[in-house]
Amino acid sequence: MRFFFLFILMYSSFCMAASPLKIRALFRSLDPTSVAQHLALYELYPDTVEGQQALKKAWELLEGVSISSPQTALTPIEPSAIHALIALVNKQPNDTAPHLSSEALGLIEKLASKLPNRHLKGFHATNEAEVLALPPEEIDLANGLFLSHLEDEDKNSGKVYQAIIDLMALQILAQLPSNATPLQKISAINKFIFFDMGFRFPPHSCYAKDIDLYTFLPSVLDSRRGVCLGVSLLYICLAQRLSLPIEMVTPPGHIYVRYKDGKNVLNIETTARGIHLPCEEYLGIDTRALQERTIKEVIGLAHFNQAAAYLRQHRYENALLCYKKAQPYLPKDQLLQELTGYTHLFLGNIEEGRKLLEEIKDYIPDHAVTKENMAEDYLNGLVDIEGIKTVFMEVDESRESLLRKKEALEKLGEKYPLFRAGIFSLASTYLQLHRNREALVWLNIYHSLYPFDPTVEYYLAVLCMERCESTKAWEHLLQAEKITRARDHFPKALKEVRQALNQRCPP
Repeated sequence: MRFFFLFILMYSSFCMAASPLKIRALFRSLDPTSVAQHLALYELYPDTVEGQQALKKAWELLEGVSISSPQTALTPIEPSAIHALIALVNKQPNDTAPHLSSEALGLIEKLASKLPNRHLKGFHATNEAEVLALPPEEIDLANGLFLSHLEDEDKNSGKVYQAIIDLMALQILAQLPSNATPLQKISAINKFIFFDMGFRFPPHSCYAKDIDLYTFLPSVLDSRRGVCLGVSLLYICLAQRLSLPIEMVTPPGHIYVRYKDGKNVLNIETTARGIHLPCEEYLGIDTRALQERTIKEVIGLAHFNQAAAYLRQHRYENALLCYKKAQPYLPKDQLLQELTGYTHLFLGNIEEGRKLLEEIKDYIPDHAVTKENMAEDYLNGLVDIEGIKTVFMEVDESRESLLRKKEALEKLGEKYPLFRAGIFSLASTYLQLHRNREALVWLNIYHSLYPFDPTVEYYLAVLCMERCESTKAWEHLLQAEKITRARDHFPKALKEVRQALNQRCPP
């Protein structure tokens, strides 16, 4: 919508520059709550009456007050600072953020001084140690992220990106009524991020290769493309500036944000333009509860995600550094400890890696039904380090990459036939290749070794049902239900399989 409007303005600048009536018509057609539209018109027609009125209106929207005289309010401000502000507000996707002078930064800080996050102690922190010393509720996420990630880099870039977030919050605030409700704020954030600014989830072919570019907040702001973590970070940064209490939730392999009002929960799916999905949709066969994360933990998750990107690239030293950076923010995270242990193994730090894995090998997370078994199998000599690397092999959208992983896993199975994670990974790869018969073979092998994995039992129930082997399907379904019920979990997927089996072949 905004880009279409800018196109009209640019077109009109060539075709109707000498037409005051049409410039006036353009001014009257502006969205009265849009800072971007008013600044765009001013940028195109700065010397016209309408251009000056547009600048005055934009300033009123940003300041939240009416300006009686544009001359008295705007004359003391350096024109370069005004143009820098306009450049930030109307920055296009993939444009690099401009360098801001101290005058421009001061101007934006003055405009944003009313935002609620200014009352957080973390907003005034000047180094990472100060952030780590604060309780989570006092941490300003944007400042904490930039202090943590840009510790040894140009601090000015962190200030520029915080200024961008401030201006985004001010534009959202301009579209809200006074005393806006939390639901009105959520609706306004969704509209601004996903429709006005056009933030989107990147194509798989892009983020699979460069996921860090779509996670790190500056890159997300520059490209307007972000994976679940990247856009969720931005969402929380804006929410803190609008006094909107939301939290980050981390189902396995995913991250989203949500708002809670007593018993009412509104999930905000940041990979799908902020739509609400029921909590049950985020639970899996082995996931019985959703993990809530504090602001401090969220900073750690950004390092955690960066480490995962390095791990996929076999840059193990970089991955280990990121895991160590995450540790102070996630001191009791067992998955972080497990992955740190594997990374030590990959680097040849065998003693350190084994020590970390010994500590977590029997741990069952509260949110899970069962424990992970790869660490246990390694410590019991059922796989070597290269075998673990094989399970971690990355695949893309191509069939060729799946076939390469299948072949590697088959060789691994010949060498280590009792390695459960390898067997399950091979079965999953066959399912991705739509070769259900081979997948069934390997799932049955897994079942014969360890009949207590509810996910494996679920897949066996579904595959047996598709093959009209009703007796076996019921056996595996009942086993999956027994395992999950013992952890007070009743997955939607198992209910659906039971319903389908009852229709096809009642017990």
